[in-house]
Amino acid sequence: MNWEQLLSVRRSRGASEKINRKTDLRSEFEKDYHRIIGSASFRRLQDKTQVFPLDKSDFIRTRLTHSLEVSSFAKSLGQNIGENILIRKMDKDFTPVMKEDICNILQCAGLIHDIGNPPFGHFGETAIREWFEKNLPLITYHGEPVEQMLTPQMREDFYHFEGNAQALRLVTKLHFLVDEQGMNLTYALLSTIIKYPSASTEIREAADDVKNKKMGYYYADEDIFKEIERETGTCGSRHPLAYILEAADDIAYKTADIEDAYVKGFISYYKLLEVLLDVQENMQEDCPFMPADRLRDLYVRGKDKQKENPEEYAVKNWIVRVQGFLINSATEGFTDHYREIMDGLYPYDLFHGTWAERLMDVLGELAYREVFTSETIFRMEVAEAAMINFLMDRFVGAIVKYDDAAGKLDSIDERMVSFISSNYKKAYHYHADGRPDVERLYLRLLLVTDYVCGMTDSYAKRLYQELKAIV
Repeated sequence: MNWEQLLSVRRSRGASEKINRKTDLRSEFEKDYHRIIGSASFRRLQDKTQVFPLDKSDFIRTRLTHSLEVSSFAKSLGQNIGENILIRKMDKDFTPVMKEDICNILQCAGLIHDIGNPPFGHFGETAIREWFEKNLPLITYHGEPVEQMLTPQMREDFYHFEGNAQALRLVTKLHFLVDEQGMNLTYALLSTIIKYPSASTEIREAADDVKNKKMGYYYADEDIFKEIERETGTCGSRHPLAYILEAADDIAYKTADIEDAYVKGFISYYKLLEVLLDVQENMQEDCPFMPADRLRDLYVRGKDKQKENPEEYAVKNWIVRVQGFLINSATEGFTDHYREIMDGLYPYDLFHGTWAERLMDVLGELAYREVFTSETIFRMEVAEAAMINFLMDRFVGAIVKYDDAAGKLDSIDERMVSFISSNYKKAYHYHADGRPDVERLYLRLLLVTDYVCGMTDSYAKRLYQELKAIV
């Protein structure tokens, strides 16, 4: 892979001829940024769960604040890595303009990396997958089981439903503002957000190569995926910037989950210190960041400054310090494996083999053990599953008969279909036109997941309550 091709400015729909090139001095990637910021899909992230759904605190992160943090970390990583490539002369064809371009691309990618996620966080994805596993074998169409009618890839798309694949779908097709090209973003940016360049039938969860862990696109979006792949020259490999985006996401959520959990009372200063002491025991003395020592030093500083809550002072300031350490570690991971990444042969994340690898694992394990498997979160998730299951039941039941000459919608089904966004229905009709019946049915099922994924947490809860006549 080479940077000139990887940084492709091509779009599905070419640039408007009306733009005055003498007055609009933005790069194509800076234009992407403004398209994203001004979109309704991006604004909806302010009411989507990161960890704690429908939280009343103004401190706890949402998908929007998380995406802004990822965007910031991704741009910082781009600056560090781009500068390293230039200073170390790692690539004779890499230029300062390319460094600026990758920073702008990564800033945009951070904003939209979670834009396809359904309401209620990652558990929303799980609930949708499990709904299809349980119900798809029971649905019939003209007397035939739908599961048997669909092709293997169509079927696996639903059984492995994935927010990453939904993000690509949303920005390329569902943002039906001007035409069927969605936000019409640059191919370099689109390639960067494809974390897993694999179809649902190619998933290998036990594989060593991270690119095969999940799917990155639906059968319905295979054409645009292949076009992006050809244009950027990735040829089945991850775009190099996808590694950087993934590292920025990991830094953001693994540190933020600890901070949010501390504020919510799930994790104490002493619990964090205990875990970090265990990590530190296995670190070599020349490690540039001793996590437990740093946390204790900050606690002492908080007491010396006569802070009202030295534990809180220590935890929040430690989060900032560890983020800087993790940025440096990811920078090292990319530059140390630069040639493997550019050859499409690097199978790990950027923290693999660095000082930070064990610390990242432990932070994830701590959040999972103390927060994600707590009774509080489990109670929330049971309620969320009830809402998603009900909405999926009602909308799929109606949509199977929609746009079918042989089917007939009853009065309730008509009303259910009417609730679905007109933009989503317009996109469906455009892409379903002239397609075989089975593919149209598949696209109608996707129309339901498109609509549900577009819901905010509050809207999903409100619609559930209205349809259940809960006053």
